[in-house]
Amino acid sequence: MSETPPSVSTVLQARHSVRAFLPAPVPLQVLHEVFATALRVPSNCNIQPWRVYVVSGSQKEALAKALQAEAAGGKPPAPDFEWDVRFCGEHRERQFGAAAALYGVIGVDRHDRPARAAAMLRNWAFFDAPHAAFFTMQRYLQLVGAVDLGILAQTLALLLAERGIASCMQGALAMYPAPVRNLLGLSDDVGILFGMSFGYADPDAAANSARTERVALADAVRFIG
Repeated sequence: MSETPPSVSTVLQARHSVRAFLPAPVPLQVLHEVFATALRVPSNCNIQPWRVYVVSGSQKEALAKALQAEAAGGKPPAPDFEWDVRFCGEHRERQFGAAAALYGVIGVDRHDRPARAAAMLRNWAFFDAPHAAFFTMQRYLQLVGAVDLGILAQTLALLLAERGIASCMQGALAMYPAPVRNLLGLSDDVGILFGMSFGYADPDAAANSARTERVALADAVRFIG
């Protein structure tokens, strides 16, 4: 008899971004089941704007090398969509808190710029995950499409976690789109919004012990009426 999968509440209480993975790939049948189920999510006027590309195996390895070369080569990011947001106030404080949580567990001093750069570069190696998903949509959709892709991506992360598969959402995977566009053969009217690395978490990796705080319910939600 198969085990009962964890509830959504259980998955959410335990979830965190995973930044170190085991090399074992997720079985293709499981991927098909997860992604097919996720496509049931709602979208604005049922437009279903998403086109998701899952890259694995030797093509993923080649793409990682190309992306790392772009990121380490001094080229400025050139995302297909606007990502140049300068966090302010409490948002900036939370950004610093997240960085401190990660760097603290992996032993990187905040003033050690080479070590921080090396840690950042792991984004474009997909944190050694066996799979990377790229979320794309037609450029003209802008915010409307971005909302829909966010709903899909979160649903995918929950469905993966239900099966013991970890993930990390990454805006960084949209920063250097050229190698990805070349691999996927994207037309000019399609843009890469963000990416997600996923697979089985490495339980012994220090990076996976990092945890971030959450805003209190009273500070995030107002119940009116």
